Amino acid sequence: MGTLYLVATPIGNLEDMSPRAVRILREARLIAAEDTRQTQKLLIHFDIHTPVTSYFEHNKLTKLDSILAALAEGDVALVSDAGMPAINDPGYELVRAALASAFDISPIPGPSAPVAALAASGLPTDSFLYLGYLPRKSSERKTALKHAADFPYTLIFLETPHRLIDSLKDLQIVLGNRQIALARELTKIHEEIWRGTISEAIDYFKAPRGEFVLVIQGRKKEERKKWAEEELLRAIKKELATKKSAKEISSELAERSGWPKREVYKRIF
Repeated sequence: MGTLYLVATPIGNLEDMSPRAVRILREARLIAAEDTRQTQKLLIHFDIHTPVTSYFEHNKLTKLDSILAALAEGDVALVSDAGMPAINDPGYELVRAALASAFDISPIPGPSAPVAALAASGLPTDSFLYLGYLPRKSSERKTALKHAADFPYTLIFLETPHRLIDSLKDLQIVLGNRQIALARELTKIHEEIWRGTISEAIDYFKAPRGEFVLVIQGRKKEERKKWAEEELLRAIKKELATKKSAKEISSELAERSGWPKREVYKRIF
């Protein structure tokens, strides 16, 4: 039986490809790629001749059986267009299927746009929440942001250039005028990491280009509104269904609700 390798690939600069990643791609029986055309450019550059099959959003379920069959014969490497596979791409389903079939999974770490943007943002990095792409519709986007509005963690989102300004406006409406860092074209020639407030970002990005990572300041402790007791009790009921301990629940909800930890703990029982 083979191993499913999750191979991180460059997000722009080919010099970020690790020697180990190159070796794994050369030695694998098969490479499953989100975009075979993009992956072929990478393979040509590094003189890799491993067979490639497509594995993307619209064929992710129909290709599972053939990729699992290949795994039964030897190692398979999964790659995305850029960065770490299985993060914001259909690799998640393949990982789940491989685990269910008792195959080993081995990550080959490397470039990651969200982590790179966070590290360079100048915002707190000790705790953060990555939420992927913001919803396309403004109403759904605002709802998603409201769920994250009271978190004290640094927030990370991805956004496309044509939706950037609308998303920034919704961010300001829901979160207020927080500090934000916007990273685009990371590791490429025109790399830009802009830092300021959300309102300043709206004024600055008149004609956005490139994919963006948005790193946003979490809610400051003194800014958080204390939840009503009914809201707290609903949250406790929801958390109890996850089988978390009372200590874990009281600690997490104290951060989110503005209630003292001991008061949350008392209401669990």
